[in-house]
Amino acid sequence: MMPHRHAGQPLSRAQLITQRAFATVERFMHIQASSGIVLLVTAAIALIWANSPFASSYHHLWHIPLSIGLGDLTFSQPLHFWINDVLMTVFFLVVGMEVKREIHEGSLRNPRQALLPIAAAFGGVLLPALIYVALNPGSPGLQGWAVPTATDIAFAVGLLALLGRSIPSSVRIFLLALAIIDDIVAILIIALFYSEGLDATGFLVAGVGVLMVLGLQQMGIGSAFAYVLPGIVLWTGMLMTGAHPTLAGVVLGMMTPVVPVRLHERPLDMLTRIAGELTGRGSSSSKDLEQMNAHLRSLRLAQREILPPVVRVQHALHPWVAFLVMPIFALANAGVTLDGIDLSANGAHGIMLGVIAGLVLGKPLGIVGMSWLMVRLRLCSLPEGAGWAGIWVVGLFAGVGFTMSIFISLLAFIDPNLLGAAKVGVLAASVIASVLGLIAGFVLIRCRRTAPQGSQVG
Repeated sequence: MMPHRHAGQPLSRAQLITQRAFATVERFMHIQASSGIVLLVTAAIALIWANSPFASSYHHLWHIPLSIGLGDLTFSQPLHFWINDVLMTVFFLVVGMEVKREIHEGSLRNPRQALLPIAAAFGGVLLPALIYVALNPGSPGLQGWAVPTATDIAFAVGLLALLGRSIPSSVRIFLLALAIIDDIVAILIIALFYSEGLDATGFLVAGVGVLMVLGLQQMGIGSAFAYVLPGIVLWTGMLMTGAHPTLAGVVLGMMTPVVPVRLHERPLDMLTRIAGELTGRGSSSSKDLEQMNAHLRSLRLAQREILPPVVRVQHALHPWVAFLVMPIFALANAGVTLDGIDLSANGAHGIMLGVIAGLVLGKPLGIVGMSWLMVRLRLCSLPEGAGWAGIWVVGLFAGVGFTMSIFISLLAFIDPNLLGAAKVGVLAASVIASVLGLIAGFVLIRCRRTAPQGSQVG
């Protein structure tokens, strides 16, 4: 048995070191730049592995079958499927919740305030697609027109965070709003253009999952674990329809409540009352212990319901998505064997150039150009504290497609050579856009520091 420790007794050196270590890890996992660094390192590992003497082991790993079953019912798929179609559903769940929060209380709540990032996002989708199509007329690669239209939220915001607090907060908010709208457009593109042969039976199954979620919400069930089974039913229905099953995550995210579950007593009042009742209790009788256990259950309920479910679940899932789901996806999909790609065959060269030009040139030009047009027409104004230099920084960082662009590439191309060319284009464009964005950001910071006091730069 561990010795009893009285209140106020100093902690041992081992406990202090452990607490500091956990605090450091927690801080690291909540710094936005950290997730971008981890993602970049993982992608680099995949690329090196796929072009090393051990390349065969890399490709073999993702084709290992993984099965789950109950009795005679067995569902078996390669590891690649479990990552891209199952694990990435959690990523899309977080995206859906981010969209829900922005619409409810963020920069998308006010239609006039949301008009600029909405217009900029559409410019950043339309121009890259047009550039890609112009470079691939009549080519087999035309199916990949949507690859350069996507922005990686985590990577883009993480890169902006590397620039520190010298960048105005309005620039970060604008980038976040634009990237979220960009993701909404990407989700619609996947649903409309990369989901073929839709089966009505699957929609019925998905509808059952939605009804189960609504039923639990009406019953006041606030535990996230209760929604796992309805989520599985919804995911299965989406898979049966022929649409990409990860869209189930978006639906669940958009259905997540933005207000806490109603209780007979406000959570803060409940916490205060129970804490007062527990103060001074020292009896160990069975009656008192049962009452204390009931108080503890009420405390856990009140603690859970202080935050709205959309905030609570998003915060709980964020570290898992940023440091597990996305790195695993990058490890499984960023490994392109460069020797195996023939850029002279079957339009592969046009695909690679189209993706690079679309992300590196089309994204910033589309975003800045549409923003300029909206301001010129006086339909909206630039965010406070964010000048045109800041909008250019946002436009360049938006060219980091990575996760979403690779994801769309997997849906667009079956031919391994074309898929490889698209991935090389995404990786090259993301590196170029990252470097250009960081350079522009540091120039903006320098200009702000050297500008006369009272003047506005960027």
